[in-house]
Amino acid sequence: MAGAQQDGPDPDGPQEDGAVGESSTVDLGGPVHMVDHGGRSDGPTVVLVHGLGGSHLNWDLFAPLLTPHARVLSLDLPGFGRSEPGRRQATVHGNVLVLDRFLRDVAGGPAVLVGNSMGGMISILETAAAPELVRGLVLLDPALPGPRRALDPLVALTFAAYALPGVGEQTLRARRRRTGARAQVLDMLRLCGVDPAGVPASLVDRSVALVEQRQDVAGMDRAFLTAARSLLRVQADPRRYRRAMAAISVPVLLVHGERDRLVPVANARDVAHRHPDWRYVELPGVGHVPQLQVPERLADDVVPWLQQLPPG
Repeated sequence: MAGAQQDGPDPDGPQEDGAVGESSTVDLGGPVHMVDHGGRSDGPTVVLVHGLGGSHLNWDLFAPLLTPHARVLSLDLPGFGRSEPGRRQATVHGNVLVLDRFLRDVAGGPAVLVGNSMGGMISILETAAAPELVRGLVLLDPALPGPRRALDPLVALTFAAYALPGVGEQTLRARRRRTGARAQVLDMLRLCGVDPAGVPASLVDRSVALVEQRQDVAGMDRAFLTAARSLLRVQADPRRYRRAMAAISVPVLLVHGERDRLVPVANARDVAHRHPDWRYVELPGVGHVPQLQVPERLADDVVPWLQQLPPG
């Protein structure tokens, strides 16, 4: 889940029970775990990009709603899910390069990017850098610049801890000692605005397994904090980020939860105002991960938008 630290088992290990789609590992300058969710070969290719601390599991409720209309792929960015970090730097810009290679080597042509949270930021930067690889852009509660005063106090305190060398590392270690994997998953669902009772128990169980089965714990912590600090640097001076948004020429659907604690809805409203050619949808009562909280409601907006895209 975006904002949670949800890392996982050996990417060459067995397919986890109940997985939606076919798992495999591809070499993109290092091993990257991906899931081919299937779908229509004659439809657009959709690539799902998770947020900070997320994984392919973030899409298990939403991907099946897209497969009747599109070919759907998801990936675990290095240092998250089942993609062991190795020596790779999990910065925002490093992950833009990983996504670029995924589009070129795996998707095999222009794709529709669907990015949540940090994955939305990465998708925006990739679209601006390589417009020939992106057919359309769906942003689900993306990390967006905005007024600091709008931040939730708990979120502000958490990310302040992540930003400080030594403090961030100690915070993650203390959290592991203090709480078990299940409590971590449930707490982060709540922080993202999702009632755990509304999530299928099998998906919660698989999320817990990803936390419990981490291999390179130190590397996963390092990747999480590197990504968080990189995201904060982009947000601190958003001029380049805003230029990237202004350079986008493909169709954009921006969807934001009205009760998002991690990225305030005020940020999305500001960006929507700056980009009147983007389609903006605000979801009342919804938090940071609409694909987990209201997947059917989200599909009601995304599927018709997909069907209206110009021919690829």
